[in-house]
Amino acid sequence: MKQDFMKAAPILLLLLFLPVLVFVAERGQHYIGRAREIPANIVIETNNITGPLPHNWKALAQGGEEKGVRMLANVLSDTAELSPRYIRIDHMYDFYDVVRKDRLGSLVFQWDQLDATVCDILRIGARPFFSLGYMPEFLSTDGSLIDAPRNWQEWELLVQSTVERYSAKDPRICGPAYDSQLTDVYYEVWNEPDLETFGKWSIHGGRKDYKLLYYYSAQGAQKAQGVQRFFLGGPAITAVYQNWMQLFLRYANAYQLRVDFLSWHHYSSDPAGYRTDMVKVDAWLTGDEFERYRTIPRIISEWGFDSNPNPLSETEIAAAHTIATIRHLVEEKLEMAFAFEIKDGQEPRWGIMSYTGAKKPRYYGLKLLNVLGRSRLTVTGEGTWVSALASREFGTIAAVIVNYDLTSTHHETVPVTFTGLPAGRYQLTQQDLTGVESSAVFTVNQSGTLSRILSMKPNSAYALQLKSL
Repeated sequence: MKQDFMKAAPILLLLLFLPVLVFVAERGQHYIGRAREIPANIVIETNNITGPLPHNWKALAQGGEEKGVRMLANVLSDTAELSPRYIRIDHMYDFYDVVRKDRLGSLVFQWDQLDATVCDILRIGARPFFSLGYMPEFLSTDGSLIDAPRNWQEWELLVQSTVERYSAKDPRICGPAYDSQLTDVYYEVWNEPDLETFGKWSIHGGRKDYKLLYYYSAQGAQKAQGVQRFFLGGPAITAVYQNWMQLFLRYANAYQLRVDFLSWHHYSSDPAGYRTDMVKVDAWLTGDEFERYRTIPRIISEWGFDSNPNPLSETEIAAAHTIATIRHLVEEKLEMAFAFEIKDGQEPRWGIMSYTGAKKPRYYGLKLLNVLGRSRLTVTGEGTWVSALASREFGTIAAVIVNYDLTSTHHETVPVTFTGLPAGRYQLTQQDLTGVESSAVFTVNQSGTLSRILSMKPNSAYALQLKSL
């Protein structure tokens, strides 16, 4: 019996102390993980301009939430506050009833409804970025919005007529005060062609071949008469896919089709993933066959926190995500990233504003970024959670600092130091995501430094503006 007990003793002891061992291991892992976290200590070198700061976040997209209405009509001034360079719209052929056929079977174009939205875009101070789609029922083989046309020449004529209207050398659409702004318009061939919802077009051939869709779109654009400079591109896929990018460009090169920009979409809660896309595209275009396409503009024509409606998109988490993502994207040679979307339909979805125009946190995240000027300053001391951008323009130092945390648990006390300042008096203005603003006056001595402490809750963000008095 004693021998049996002696044999069992080690096992009993292990069972007795197992919970303790597990607890110690878990706490060890916890502290190791915390040790790997880098706290932020932000230093803004005010006399060290590193180059231009691309404002590639100043682009907004509006989806087809409602047919037969001017979706932007009730948010013109609020949208203008974000200073978008371009506004992207889709469903342009089906939601705006652009084309029909007369009794003889000829195409008849009616632009009034689309013109109204284009004029709204110009009133906002932006330019239109058109997603060429979807297939008008009068052209579609099966009458749906996502099938190939019965006659490719009709699609070609539709694209030609679109370019001739909105890229005319002397447009007469919205009146002289606005028509002069109708320049450098973008035309993107289709929207998410790889997605089942929008037709499941193939890049490998077949009856619904995206390459064929692009071919006739490019032919139509090339035939446009009396037009000024415009841009044509694609493929506007749901994410960057190597086969789509390479096969599309090989085809365009073989048939000498113009491709003025490359576009794709990206939805993810991970800000670093947006930058990874750019690295992938760089790697895929290294061959000699792609040389002519390596320097053309790249555009994320839709982006956001989640491709599906997500309650978190309505919160400060998504606002902080917006700023953290742009922190990555300003490092890249990216022409524009179109935040999707400007406003909801009647049901809450992806809007930075509600259907009635109520502003959501993401709206304020984009607005906070607009304090930044065009000359980028060196920022050091970013941490695991906290990141920052800074600029200098016309004597104003500006910075945006964000604490993005998907788990909403990380609180951090962040030192922020401005260096290289001439001695004197300065006004420092601080604004948070809710629009609450405060300011104070400080005296900088010969050290040329000004330091402050930010108490940053999870998913908080601040804009700082420093001006000499």
